[in-house]
Amino acid sequence: MGGKSKLWTIFNLLGPFLGLLVVIGLFSLSAEVRPFFLSGGNFKIILTQTVIVAIGALGMTMIIVSGGIDLSVGSTVALTSVVAATLLVENFSPADAALLTILAGSAIGLLNGLLISGLRMMPFIVTLGMMGVARGTAKWLSKSQTVNPPENPINHLMASPGDPTQFLPLPIGVWIAIALAIFLAIILRKTVFGRYVFAIGGNEIATRYSGVRVSLQKTVIYAFAGIFFGVAGLMQFARLTQGDPSGANGLELDIIAAVVIGGASLSGGTGSVLGSMIGALIMAVLRNGSSQMGWPTYMQEIIIGGVIVLAVGLDKLRQRRAGK
Repeated sequence: MGGKSKLWTIFNLLGPFLGLLVVIGLFSLSAEVRPFFLSGGNFKIILTQTVIVAIGALGMTMIIVSGGIDLSVGSTVALTSVVAATLLVENFSPADAALLTILAGSAIGLLNGLLISGLRMMPFIVTLGMMGVARGTAKWLSKSQTVNPPENPINHLMASPGDPTQFLPLPIGVWIAIALAIFLAIILRKTVFGRYVFAIGGNEIATRYSGVRVSLQKTVIYAFAGIFFGVAGLMQFARLTQGDPSGANGLELDIIAAVVIGGASLSGGTGSVLGSMIGALIMAVLRNGSSQMGWPTYMQEIIIGGVIVLAVGLDKLRQRRAGK
């Protein structure tokens, strides 16, 4: 039993990496697709396509590890992208527009956290309602049309610099995502707040009895996650160079899937920043490889849906083994 337990632990740690290698290997089997798919230029494209989901997955990692869920992240990204564009149209400086956009994301997270912890409401219901509120606010703010600000430095955050056929240099947005991932990993693993996040997700009642102000911590978790969602919205604006109230539709599913594929448990208490980043990368590779193969969009959705079901199935298997 000890040997099996060790093997299972190793599988849990290496699972996302093995999954990424398998996905890359499968798309590399095609002789027609392989030369471009494995090129440095294409991996630059993949990393750029990963940025928005990856940054959103950072915030979602905290929420899911703490035993919660946030279905409003896609709408929050759309709303904050519109906020960024609107502020720039109103002649705010790029720095002020970026800061206020991130604060707008945090404000939405704070509201979610207050409703969930203060009124003891289910995260699923609260964030499902916020999904509609944020999307509707984005359409009201933009008058249901795209907002196109003048040329500004934010537009270049997701632009591909240098030779597009070469891996380096990478867009600034990729480096921002990596820096945020390192920052959050340190927060979760080296601070009291990080220990509270895992403790609440592992056993909320025991954590409450140990003297932790669970309601306050939950509010902080959602507000902190909102900062990452605001940054993701800023990257969404940078990618499109406009605020689109109908954009990021369904993004919440990609973000949640990235976290679950990365090894986080929907029951809470388990997850890692590195796993979520690998999960986001797997999602981007799947979409990129499917496009290279010429598969229709519906085929991509079927494949990604199957991967999500497989990841949740593995999570359930982990829980059953842990229960034993």
